[in-house]
Amino acid sequence: MKSSYRPQLGEMDPAKALETLNEIRTKRSLARRNFIKNVGLAGVGMAAGAIIDGCSSSSVSHAQGPSPTDILNFALNLEYLEGEFYSWATTGAPLSSTVLGANSMAENGSQVSFVTPEIQDVAGEIALDELLHIEFLRAALGSAAVAEPVIDLSALGAYTNEYTFLTLARAFEDVGVSAYAGAAPGLVSNPTYLGAAAQILAVEAYHAGNIRLNMILKENQLLAPNYAAAIPGAVDSMDIPPQDTPYPNAAPFGQPPNMAHYFTTIQSGASQGLAVIRNTSEVLAIVYGNAAIGTSSGGFFPNGVNGNINTVTTT
Repeated sequence: MKSSYRPQLGEMDPAKALETLNEIRTKRSLARRNFIKNVGLAGVGMAAGAIIDGCSSSSVSHAQGPSPTDILNFALNLEYLEGEFYSWATTGAPLSSTVLGANSMAENGSQVSFVTPEIQDVAGEIALDELLHIEFLRAALGSAAVAEPVIDLSALGAYTNEYTFLTLARAFEDVGVSAYAGAAPGLVSNPTYLGAAAQILAVEAYHAGNIRLNMILKENQLLAPNYAAAIPGAVDSMDIPPQDTPYPNAAPFGQPPNMAHYFTTIQSGASQGLAVIRNTSEVLAIVYGNAAIGTSSGGFFPNGVNGNINTVTTT
């Protein structure tokens, strides 16, 4: 009888992984993977040392805020979610136990029927990046790393076509960027550790910009000239989904844009041009689908996230 087994991300050799992930362009893929691998090789030991120093330092305590280990484990939960989402979307299978340290806990994943080669390439590259982020964080935490929690990838419905894939990917990437930015103040006592987290944030921001641009291109392609009808709802009051400016309301070439319309920049203010920052409660409210104080499960994490940061504590 023919086996239905499909190799998982992290289980294949690099050449097979590249072939499976939509024949990603060699130079782009290897450059991205080598960048993250170099971060891992240079930073895992330093980051782990920073965690130990931070946890033993009298300047870091639960009374003053979460420890570096708590913060890193919170980030690891989000990386598990992203990693499983992109693995299912690109291969139709969850992450391998060789990446997770145990069998996958992701449920209800979907494989996307890509029709645009560029979007397929981007999805494959991001899938590999997120896999490497998980490996990096688990190595940095060592025995303190939390296991992957149960993940329900269908929390917002199936994502089987390019548009639904981009909609969900956009939300994940933007929330991830804001979460890493929000974590920065808790890591200032450990500059090496803060630097490693900043490098991951930078890669997540690359992902977000790419996904946001592709979303605008897809919206314009599908629904021009009625662009606004394609814009998905914001995930919270701070969110600005990507939206192109439809003519005739666009500003003339060479003049500042009409700020009533949003392009691909996530802004906390029209005159600031700064990325949105979310605290852990705001992030949990999004992934749990419930902003009520005391919420500790739901949405993408039906049993909650693992680790000490697991409950919505502020509105």
